[in-house]
Amino acid sequence: MRYIAAPWREAYVRSVDAQTGCVFCRVARVKDDGEVHILHRGRNAFVLLNRYPYLPGHLMIAPYRHMADFTKASEALTAEMAALLQRSLKALTAAYHPAGFNTGMNLGKSAGAGVADHFHLHVVPRWTGDSNFMPIVGRTKVVMEDLDTTWSRLRPLFRDRRSRTSRSS
Repeated sequence: MRYIAAPWREAYVRSVDAQTGCVFCRVARVKDDGEVHILHRGRNAFVLLNRYPYLPGHLMIAPYRHMADFTKASEALTAEMAALLQRSLKALTAAYHPAGFNTGMNLGKSAGAGVADHFHLHVVPRWTGDSNFMPIVGRTKVVMEDLDTTWSRLRPLFRDRRSRTSRSS
């Protein structure tokens, strides 16, 4: 496999190996949203960029509460996550004009969950032809936009007076 340099990822990748505990719980505790690329904080869940995006704009919606079993989530949490999904789709459409989206959860290690003990919802904007020859033939992936740029494009689209809610404990 060939690799294309993405130096902005090196510090994070090296730090992940040294960190313990849940990445979502750890990120949620950080006060500086820009530092951890949190786009929006709701009452029960938050929206953040994926540190390893499949494509530009790839974000996730995660509950503050550490839990693996989606079937045990409260109705308030699942309703808020659905509302945040709608809001995310609108923001991504405004910022990137994708042709479509993939949304979903990988629940459990056998389903491909990288973080199996804290469920989260992936939202991935898609464009016709975005699976180009690089991953198929060259076994290489190129993401054209760094996380700080993506955060700067999307963050203003998550801000409005109606959504400034404090999260519950």
